[in-house]
Amino acid sequence: MSDDPVRLGPKSAEDEVPAGRAGTRGLSLRAVVPNAITAAALASGLTGIRFGITGDWAMAVGAVLLAGILDGIDGRIARLLKAQSRFGAELDSLADSLSFGVAPALILYMWSLEGMRTLGWFAALAFAISCALRLARFNAQIDMDEQPHKSAGFLTGVPAPLGAGLAFMPFFLWMATGREEFQHPLAVGLWLVIVAMLMISNLATLSWASIRPRRSWRLPMIAMVAILFAALLEEPWWTLAAIGVGYLLLMPYIMIRYARIRRQRSAEQSAAV
Repeated sequence: MSDDPVRLGPKSAEDEVPAGRAGTRGLSLRAVVPNAITAAALASGLTGIRFGITGDWAMAVGAVLLAGILDGIDGRIARLLKAQSRFGAELDSLADSLSFGVAPALILYMWSLEGMRTLGWFAALAFAISCALRLARFNAQIDMDEQPHKSAGFLTGVPAPLGAGLAFMPFFLWMATGREEFQHPLAVGLWLVIVAMLMISNLATLSWASIRPRRSWRLPMIAMVAILFAALLEEPWWTLAAIGVGYLLLMPYIMIRYARIRRQRSAEQSAAV
């Protein structure tokens, strides 16, 4: 057994279980595809900053959301091609930090927080730093066998892409309603700090890989996804805001469910002893 075992990435989805161990050789040809998608996600997130500088807010936020979609598929493709690598894991974390930490912080600062100057900048910094800390925590735990949340099918804290989506909630509502209250620097700053705290919290949060609907629910779920897609085309900002609200409403249920599973496991361990 090696003295320094290293598990494979990439970590595009935190609920993915690393498979095998990484070698010391360079990237294989098939590993280029998922890593190219990760690089594209990084380019998309950084391009959002460029759109923000020119004041094209819808394109700026859309570029970050596109980065989130690309981030959601690069790890799956790596697993499909059996092209996971430690390089991919590190690249993915760096891309996430920039696309879902730095980019949303700068876009929201230029869109709203600049009105509070120093305090607004501190709120943006809090979000960007919290995203980096969250990803660093994940990388530090990736080789740990004991991960209570993950072993029970949950994540720890709000994932970085979802954190970026929640951070843009005031913008979604501003675009949907046109009301200037949603652009107020104080409200946006407080909301950004709350989302930052959720990202680095130890709360059990939803893992999409753990969702296994009953057979009778699968066709209705397909229909719901189709309706959701149509809603995104028809009313994108209201739909994105509704998705964010739905995720927040699920959080108490997820925490209760995790506490129940934890109690069951404790009871089983006590009975075994």
